[in-house]
Amino acid sequence: MKHADIIQKLNLEQKCALLSGETVFTTRALPGKGIPAITLSDGPNGVRKQAGAADHLGLNPSVPATCFPTSSATACSWDEKLGEAVGEALGEEAAAQEVAVLLGPGLNIQRSPLCGRDFEYFSEDPILAGRMAAAYVRGIQKNGISACPKHFAVNSQELRRMASDSVLDERTLRELYLTGFEIVVKEAKPKTIMTSYNLINGTYANENAHLLQDILRKDWGFDGAVVTDWGGSNDHALGVKNGSTLEMPCPGGDSIRELMKAVQDGRISEADVDARLDEMLELVLSTHAAVEKAPRTFDAAAHHKLARRAAAESIVLLRNEGGILPLKPNEKLAVIGDFAETPRYQGAGSSAVNALQVDTLLDSIKADDSGITFVGYASGFERQGAADAEKLEEAVALAKKADTVLLCLGLDELRESEGLDRADMKLAENQQQLLAAVAAVNPNVVVLLSAGAPVETPWAGQCRALVYGALGGQAGAGAAADILTGKLCPCGKLSQTWAQAHDDTPAKANFGGEGRNVEYREGLYVGYRYYQTAGVPVAFPFGYGLSYTTFEYSDLKADEKGVTLTVTNTGSCAGAEIVQLYVAKQDAKIFRPAQELKGFAKVFLKAGESRTVSIALDDKAFRYWNVKTDRWEVEGGSYQLRVGASSADIRLTAEVSVKGTNAPDPYEGLDLLHYVSGQITYVTDAEFEALLGHPIPEDVVRIDGNMTLGEMDHGRSPLGWVAQKVLRCRLDSSFAKGTPDLNTVFQYNMPLRALAKMTNGMVSMGMVDGLVWELKGFWLVGILRVIYEFVKNLILNSQMENRLKNS
Repeated sequence: MKHADIIQKLNLEQKCALLSGETVFTTRALPGKGIPAITLSDGPNGVRKQAGAADHLGLNPSVPATCFPTSSATACSWDEKLGEAVGEALGEEAAAQEVAVLLGPGLNIQRSPLCGRDFEYFSEDPILAGRMAAAYVRGIQKNGISACPKHFAVNSQELRRMASDSVLDERTLRELYLTGFEIVVKEAKPKTIMTSYNLINGTYANENAHLLQDILRKDWGFDGAVVTDWGGSNDHALGVKNGSTLEMPCPGGDSIRELMKAVQDGRISEADVDARLDEMLELVLSTHAAVEKAPRTFDAAAHHKLARRAAAESIVLLRNEGGILPLKPNEKLAVIGDFAETPRYQGAGSSAVNALQVDTLLDSIKADDSGITFVGYASGFERQGAADAEKLEEAVALAKKADTVLLCLGLDELRESEGLDRADMKLAENQQQLLAAVAAVNPNVVVLLSAGAPVETPWAGQCRALVYGALGGQAGAGAAADILTGKLCPCGKLSQTWAQAHDDTPAKANFGGEGRNVEYREGLYVGYRYYQTAGVPVAFPFGYGLSYTTFEYSDLKADEKGVTLTVTNTGSCAGAEIVQLYVAKQDAKIFRPAQELKGFAKVFLKAGESRTVSIALDDKAFRYWNVKTDRWEVEGGSYQLRVGASSADIRLTAEVSVKGTNAPDPYEGLDLLHYVSGQITYVTDAEFEALLGHPIPEDVVRIDGNMTLGEMDHGRSPLGWVAQKVLRCRLDSSFAKGTPDLNTVFQYNMPLRALAKMTNGMVSMGMVDGLVWELKGFWLVGILRVIYEFVKNLILNSQMENRLKNS
């Protein structure tokens, strides 16, 4: 242990106290022992340190900070150097605000475009997600503070995220949902990592020994601190035993007593506590020292400039009929759409940043010096989706006066947010009506789309150009203006496939739903892995993006270590190309997707310039997880290395021979027809059970500490029925008004035991047990137990705090 000298001077109570937070965003200090507190803060795309009373979802004001593009946006840049630069800026701002741990980046796989938090995640592909996240982590940690990659793992939906069970096979877990985290841990060495709320195959992530000990610590060599998501601890003692270091946010004395009792009863050993405490002390002492010596200021102008560059390199040109873009000098331009005046530049929830400044597209176009004639602006639609005939008529009248219409559409703040999954992939009906009406009077329509995840685009034919601006951060509007006017050449490429319709997506039947179990029946076939294997046409493929120039690929040389090729800019302007390397095995005996991304490179070329591009292949290029040998194996034989401008635009191919490990077929004798063909929408229960290696778990609501507040109507208590009904009415009312209350959403999906983890010690697990008795129908016993445990908790907490303060 690194800090045995400190640990041996602490008693058991003091040790246990250091393994949970003292406030919503700070750890506990023991000044008499030389142990300071540190501050943690949300911040995947900007530091969100709250100025006053802290809350998990960020509804209270936070200190102003630079709002960079969201992760789903910067992933479209495919630029690791850019990601590292953004990370470094985030680290500078965090340290300046005395934040020691920045809670990000998020790198859950974008399993479904309906996930309300997809904007916080990088990609549907683990290689791209892992490389971009590793870059962020390297940048954040340059000055000695800690990044905290999250949510580990298999947390790809918001509905019932604190109590849902992600049911999936080990191969899918390893290859798809853990590979990105593996890359981050091994290549960037984060000091902390955050576990997810959910269970994984029946065990909560924060107490999952297979996940935290076998894989994270033993296989990958992680030696940092594991932090629970806020209120995500289930069994604190079991979590400590199995590798979870810090319980957040502020469970109070009850959690400390729980851990002490587990040691005294022999459930866990004091050595387990000491191991976690050593990790905790290393985190606290190292990051506190870094914060203490860091400047308390940063260059806000430079960070805004970086945010603008990051947004520009992440913008994806999806359609450009007749070369309508870039806009031409002397062109009369009308700007229509509410997002032009009030930009949608970030997601909602715990990642929301109080931006230092926010550019608007309207101001950026008015200030443009490229010779465009601005003829006017109309909002065109009500932001939250209500019909407004007057605004529509005003927009159509303006469109008639212009050569070209720049139409700013997108998803509003309430259609994608932490805590909520999207109901569909559609653009609001009033926006689609506006596009149709404008296109009817002026065919030269350019749509700039603001959204954190894909939308259905059956209307794309009504516009001549479609530009995906994603959620571009505080400088996203200025970056979009640079692209639209030709000051910059678009180079972004999609990090997530855009399906033609939600019905085409592989997880459509198993995403969301009413049960607690989330069945990952699609297995490996997520995103392009599914569409290309099953032959399902898409609107815009993974890795796709247009440019104002053109590129030619030639002279491919390949072996099992990687490829080199020549890329030439054959167009008339400078630009950057993202070269993608996919690996395929057409004669595979072990089923696998048609092809998988294994590497990429971004190269900037002047008009007419050629460069040699090299893409290396690492140990992940040919491996698969064999559930029979329980390790990584390689199927020997011939592989195709496919080099392309997107997953659907392969320019060059080469064959290489790879030596295999001669492992047995893990699926011998199993009927996995639809997994072999990739037609996973037809997978039967029997096939899924064969893939899992065990029966599908029973999906029932149990009256226990993991019952959510929204499930209390399943209990046998009138008080529970009334409480659930009140919550449900508040939720329905907020949705009806078009302003969902995120705190109510969080509470509705929160399990009872989280009451003891997020109330700063006011609620104990004993009180939760009383509530469970109440819900089981033992009304008087339950209420009396709650009252007794409340009084007991107050007394014990007061005594404990006095001891800790005097220690």
